[in-house]
Amino acid sequence: METKQLKWIYLAILSLIWGSSFILIKKGLVGLTAVQVGSFRIIFAALFLLIVGFNSLKKISRRQWKFVAITSLFGTFMPAYLFAIAETQVNSSIVAILNSLTPLNTLVLGIIAFGIQFQKRQVLGVFVGLLGCLLLILSGDSESGTQNYLYVLLVVIATLSYAINVNLIKKYLHDLNSVSITTGNFAVLLLPALIILSTTDISQKIHFAETQHSILFVAILGILGTGIANILFFKLIQMSSPVFATSVTYLIPIVAFFWGLLDNEFLTPIQSVGAFIILIGVYLSAKK
Repeated sequence: METKQLKWIYLAILSLIWGSSFILIKKGLVGLTAVQVGSFRIIFAALFLLIVGFNSLKKISRRQWKFVAITSLFGTFMPAYLFAIAETQVNSSIVAILNSLTPLNTLVLGIIAFGIQFQKRQVLGVFVGLLGCLLLILSGDSESGTQNYLYVLLVVIATLSYAINVNLIKKYLHDLNSVSITTGNFAVLLLPALIILSTTDISQKIHFAETQHSILFVAILGILGTGIANILFFKLIQMSSPVFATSVTYLIPIVAFFWGLLDNEFLTPIQSVGAFIILIGVYLSAKK
């Protein structure tokens, strides 16, 4: 199959997987803390990847290990915890919508730090997307008043982290296969995640059914939504471009929104307008 067709298939699969990740985080938070969700997510993904991709670590040169470690910090470690913390206060569908800022941030950082070329239309898209983000932050939840939208800033930081990650991969790891990058990332993070998890109260509540159910949801999140998805994502970056790869966030909110409806989450009219404005911004920024 031609690369042009294959990249769209990868994009569709990733949107389904990652669009479902936010509801899995929410289910994980029922019996676990945000730190435990983030730690278990990394641990399960790391164990899975070390089983299926251990031999691929041999392909990583000494020079490349430095960039593998850096991308593991920005592309996995920080977002795993930031998204979980954010969802303790913000609906999963809102978090998914704000995740759409990733391609905007990828473009901005690419222009500033990596010297990529851009068009005026793309800059307009950045400002439009930020306007939609601001509208979401200021709107809050007028119906229930239960959501703390300061936690939205954690999602914005996570999208900036993702943007740094994809630009680094494209510039410094473009000649390394996706399995090696992904497995290397989680090999670096396994020990830190285990140490962080050991500082929580997990040993006291591991025998509770509620905790075990949450761990199961996070296991699915770690293996499918993090391990397998990252392999596909890094492959997509290499066969296309950072901005195209992060445009998966066009479709993620749609998938997440329907999961949210099934879990009794609803957007207010103002939130819907903010979400639409963000997606317009993403479209303009990615259009050539």
